[in-house]
Amino acid sequence: QVQLEESGGGLVQVGGSLRLSCAASGSIFSINTMGWYRQAPGKQRELVSSISSGGSTNYAASVKGRFTISRDNTKNTVYLQMNSLRPEDTAVYYCNAEIVSKRAARTMAPADYWGQGTQVTVSS
Repeated sequence: QVQLEESGGGLVQVGGSLRLSCAASGSIFSINTMGWYRQAPGKQRELVSSISSGGSTNYAASVKGRFTISRDNTKNTVYLQMNSLRPEDTAVYYCNAEIVSKRAARTMAPADYWGQGTQVTVSS
């Protein structure tokens, strides 16, 4: 069994900062891409940022220059540093990871895992 546990959401004023963390645990053989998605009320879930196992990063245009994704492979953890927050960043943020479980190690077939979501609210 594999789990993703998020932390770090909350309420912040415009221009403030928050740091999200997501730790993967359980029967893990390897982790490929890790990332963050968000879903605002009445909108579809969208990719915010992702990072490969080798450290290559990808950002949505709306957050580029303000958000920074990083990961600590020794801790199976991905982070999202969010600076200069805006009201439009308000959403539930979900962690996502492509993980090869120990059960799938022979085939190296990854599966998609999601965290439970953490609320980020930016007040103006």
